[in-house]
Amino acid sequence: MRILMVAPPWYDVPPSGYGGIESMVAGLVAGLTRRGHDVTMIGAGTAGTPARFLATYGRAPSERIGEALPEVLHAARAYAMSSKLVVDVIHDHSLAGPLTAPAQAAPTVITCHGEVGGEYGEYYRVLGAGMSMVAISEAQRRIAPDLNWAGVVHNAVDVEAFPFRERKEDWTLWLGRFSEDKGAHLAIDAARAAGRRILLAGKLTEKTEHDYFDAHVGPRLGPDAEYVGEADTARKRELLAAARCLVFPVVWEEPFGMVMIEAMACGTPVVALGRGAVPEVVVDGVTGFIRGTPAELSAAIEAADVLDPHACRSRAERFFGLETMARAYEAIYRRVIAGPSRRAEERVAASAAASAAGSAAGSRDLAMPVN
Repeated sequence: MRILMVAPPWYDVPPSGYGGIESMVAGLVAGLTRRGHDVTMIGAGTAGTPARFLATYGRAPSERIGEALPEVLHAARAYAMSSKLVVDVIHDHSLAGPLTAPAQAAPTVITCHGEVGGEYGEYYRVLGAGMSMVAISEAQRRIAPDLNWAGVVHNAVDVEAFPFRERKEDWTLWLGRFSEDKGAHLAIDAARAAGRRILLAGKLTEKTEHDYFDAHVGPRLGPDAEYVGEADTARKRELLAAARCLVFPVVWEEPFGMVMIEAMACGTPVVALGRGAVPEVVVDGVTGFIRGTPAELSAAIEAADVLDPHACRSRAERFFGLETMARAYEAIYRRVIAGPSRRAEERVAASAAASAAGSAAGSRDLAMPVN
């Protein structure tokens, strides 16, 4: 297939540091290219994937993340570029880009990387049947089941690129974006209650992130809780491989959580609150511990060393590798290209199959790359 991939404008693809969406897009491009597809990518900054690259910005406007105009200008430039291409399907990962879907010659698939409730849900409803949506977890799709879903595909990473380490050091790790939803302050409290040192590495650039950090994270720092900055790719992998466990105390309906599969790829278990997609990613008691309240996290951190690093790595390889993700998206592209009547027939067949397999839905090791 001839596939046009549209990345968000905020970071290079792949990113040098923070950028979960960009990491996923880079991995998907690599996987699809290996499977023989002709991929063109529109993004910002410099080329970093096997795809033909068209830049909307010579340098990614990372310092302006959260502003509306760079996103809108990126979408306008992407549309102008795409109108000169002949492709079979457009896969858009940006927020504003899908607004151009009705004017595109090829069908548009979008991956919803964030919220699908509230105003975001209304946005996608207004877009309606003009594009096909992909959820990154069943938990995300359940929030707005009425949207025009084409399937569910879990995010993935190049597992082999992550260093596996069996022997861990005696400290815990929190890694992410400094938002109250991500629970960095809860991670510090839990590690301290367990008597374990914790390192924190994460994005701290936007005003809301600084406000949260200053109010809830900074006052908790000390000899046993250290902020080490926003780690680049190499440093992030070193931290993930060495940590006793990754603490992931999200307090919102997290649609996926890339850092969890990155940790497991390194053989590092995940101690998490069971919100959003966490139960789809982590197998409780095998690749981590899932708990219901922050007060339960400290005991789970203390028990993390009983878990087998090889089991963590194995789950990442089996369910969250690039080949699995690429195959799942490939199947969705083919259905979307085939048109509405074919997709309707396949939804009926999929529904019947799901009903027949209902008794197996509770399996702890269930793979859900696409539905």
